[in-house]
Amino acid sequence: MRFFLTTAIDYVNNRPHLGTAYEKITADVIARYKRLAGFETRFLMGNDEHSQNVFRRAQEQGKTPLAYCDEMEQVFRDVWRTLDISFDDFIRTTDARRHRPAVQRMVERCREAGDIYEGVYEGWYCVGCEAFKQEKDLVEGNCPIHQTPPEWIREKNWFFRLSKYQQPLLAHYAAHPAFIEPEVRRNEILRLVEAGLEDISVSRAGQSWGIPLPFDPESVVYVWFDALVNYAAAVGYGWDEALCAQWWPADLHVIGKDITRFHCVIWPAMLMSAGLALPKQVFGHGWVFFKGERMSKSLGNIVDPLAAAERFGPDPLRLYLVKEVPYGGDGDFSWDRFEEKYNADLANNLGNLVNRVAAMTERYRGGRLTGDAAPGRLAGAAAEAIARYRPGMDRFALHEGAGAAFDLINATNLYIADTQPWAMAKDPARAGELTAVLYDAAEAVRIAAVLLLPIMPSSAAEVLRRMGETREASQLRFDADTAWRREGDKQILNAGALWPRLEAEPKGAPTVTDPTRPETPESLARVTPVAPEGTAGLGPTTTTEAPAPPGNAAPPAPPAPAAAAAPVDRISIDDFMKVQLRVGKILEAERVPKSKKLMKLLVDAGTEQRTIVAGIAESYEAEALVGRSIVFVANLQPAKLMGIESNGMVLAASPEDGGAILLNPDPATPGTRVR
Repeated sequence: MRFFLTTAIDYVNNRPHLGTAYEKITADVIARYKRLAGFETRFLMGNDEHSQNVFRRAQEQGKTPLAYCDEMEQVFRDVWRTLDISFDDFIRTTDARRHRPAVQRMVERCREAGDIYEGVYEGWYCVGCEAFKQEKDLVEGNCPIHQTPPEWIREKNWFFRLSKYQQPLLAHYAAHPAFIEPEVRRNEILRLVEAGLEDISVSRAGQSWGIPLPFDPESVVYVWFDALVNYAAAVGYGWDEALCAQWWPADLHVIGKDITRFHCVIWPAMLMSAGLALPKQVFGHGWVFFKGERMSKSLGNIVDPLAAAERFGPDPLRLYLVKEVPYGGDGDFSWDRFEEKYNADLANNLGNLVNRVAAMTERYRGGRLTGDAAPGRLAGAAAEAIARYRPGMDRFALHEGAGAAFDLINATNLYIADTQPWAMAKDPARAGELTAVLYDAAEAVRIAAVLLLPIMPSSAAEVLRRMGETREASQLRFDADTAWRREGDKQILNAGALWPRLEAEPKGAPTVTDPTRPETPESLARVTPVAPEGTAGLGPTTTTEAPAPPGNAAPPAPPAPAAAAAPVDRISIDDFMKVQLRVGKILEAERVPKSKKLMKLLVDAGTEQRTIVAGIAESYEAEALVGRSIVFVANLQPAKLMGIESNGMVLAASPEDGGAILLNPDPATPGTRVR
């Protein structure tokens, strides 16, 4: 089985931004999934270099166009390498060995079919799009995409008889309903073609930057006609017919929704004219906006994907773009939302789960597990996740695949909370049951990591290693390696946090003004219990002081800043040891009605579950708290707050200007004493 997929090749007049990276990341997820499913996969990317925008940018920098393009190739390759894009081939439209002969052959074949003729063209031309625009498509006289006025151009051109292919295209769409996906893109193209097609220019006169027409050396091939041929050129068209026969037609073109007309109308018409098979499918993905606006250099909201990759690694960004943006629709990105999902999905959920399973296995079983019992309920949860994951990924609903993997992760977290392995460990008679629970949890995590391999390749491979997988990720195959393993030994590795939690910036901290290079200011926070709403303060004033004494009385108000602070009263170690600090895990969280500050938490305390009311609602969303490990004062007398009985006090850092920053005791097990 073979699978050949491509992305749109990129103009090199600017470095890639997040919108460009979105296409490449999602295509890479598809390519990695196909490899995991056992397909011999060829994944093509490349650069579109015969653009007048590129020519002008090279002139601005005092370079030849080719020298400029050589430099930009390295820039693009470096970005894709950093984002862990696993392309198999990279083509440039200046490639004289592969691309140039393919373009010239395509032009000749279309001319032999009687579909290229000479004429004069005049019309509106958008330099940004490198495309002619009909007046009816302009918005207040501007290009609807670039919001700039097009130029009126009149010149001698060679034309392609696109109008000839209106009915053949409609017939192809009818015979192959999946040719254009998603459905909204298919409907747009159907309306466009049904309204009638006009012949298009395939040349530009009086230019030297481009591929010369073989029958008119004074003209070069129009950039879009030139660029589209790259897909066939990369697999031998015009220079290696055996290779072309092996890999053409492409199984999938992944492109942005703004260029569907070129790929779903012009490109298939060119192929029909030249006598080549059409690609099996074109998928027009949506755009990623920044805070609701399309990314634009003029608006200053271009997000550099390297900013996220350098700070967090590529996988959190890959997960966000796949899981949070329904594939085929538009999505939105903001640093606040990205960091919120990083904490919720990775630090609190998957990362915490991996740490808990590894830490408990190390503590209770010396790091080694043996499976010899009948599978528990997690085997069913894994089967359900797989049953949803594969159809979703097969139809390129990538967000559904990611969601299925995280459903299994959530089920495993719930399983641990329900079975309470830490309680089993106290009863020697339940030793076998404890081993089975830990084995099943580790097996579920292993399968979830296999499902996440296409989305988070490096991180999922590390999770697999920690769950006892000894083979390289590239050796794994979907059918065999998502099957539940009932028997065998696992050497589980406890290697620390995979995704350290990002703490909220203190109020009054420097504002991030450059969305492409976010930085987290150093927190001036102090470690204190979070006092309930209505109390006088948040406890001790330095990290060396003890927490507030037991009880629900308000701790003393904080003194003045350090320069004017009164001497601090010291306490004895015996006094400190009266306060029991323990690790807990938040199972549920909800805001307390009619309160701005209070959050009601259901906490796994190791041997029991407790309700604790904490004044953290101004700093955290309830969703982001679930799965989070915390430190709490365990031996406080119960107190009623807003009618809710609270059994404990959560510890947090207290910035100077208010708010709360929870402490992170991962990977400690719930119930562990903090001393």
